[in-house]
Amino acid sequence: MYTILGVIAKPMGLLLDLLYGFIGNYGISIIIFTVFVKLCLYPLYIKQTKSTAMMSEMQPKIKALQNKYGNDQETLNIKMQELYKEEKFNPMGGCLPMLIQMPIIMGLFALLRNPMRYITKDSMIFAFHEPFLWIKDLSQPDPWILPIIAGVATFIAFTMNRMLQDTGSDAANQSAAMMKMMQYIFPIMILWMARSFPAGLALYWAVSQIIQIGFNIHLQTLRKKIKREQKERQIREKLEKKNRNM
Repeated sequence: MYTILGVIAKPMGLLLDLLYGFIGNYGISIIIFTVFVKLCLYPLYIKQTKSTAMMSEMQPKIKALQNKYGNDQETLNIKMQELYKEEKFNPMGGCLPMLIQMPIIMGLFALLRNPMRYITKDSMIFAFHEPFLWIKDLSQPDPWILPIIAGVATFIAFTMNRMLQDTGSDAANQSAAMMKMMQYIFPIMILWMARSFPAGLALYWAVSQIIQIGFNIHLQTLRKKIKREQKERQIREKLEKKNRNM
């Protein structure tokens, strides 16, 4: 596992080391490092939001095909593929960004949980133990303050993510209860784990979730804009169809 994660963690360790060389403060280096990584991932969040919004628009067409060809699975699959091609929609478009993010997140987790495994510079050995704000040693767990911040930020970000991922599909409705339960369980898990992990890792997660909240605010605005454009396009299509039939 460490060999696989090392492919991602090692270059990130070099970046963190580079930032520390300029800044000279390990805590601030982690914050800037986190901002940089999140900004790099932001285009994936936009792609995921657009894909989810488009899926919401296509739900009536998908249901119509399911009602018409529900008893003929082969024909249904063909018609679904034709619909995706016509609408230029990739059904995996919403999952792909998440699949790309997961290895990155795991690599970051491995790096900040055990930085000396991936950063071998002697100068960084002392950096890992530096104090930051109220934290006396970033290599040791912070018992309460940082874990609580991480847990609360995770709860807010997770709640906003649920709103962004709500497509109105049957699958989404069926998983709504489970997602709502995870909305409370996941932040508690983060709080509990952050109390035992190095404070540097908890700092990364807290900052990451705070940035994610900012992203989600913007993505919600973007999704409203997309939905507004979809409604306008649907109205135009209805008017064009009505004019053709006249």
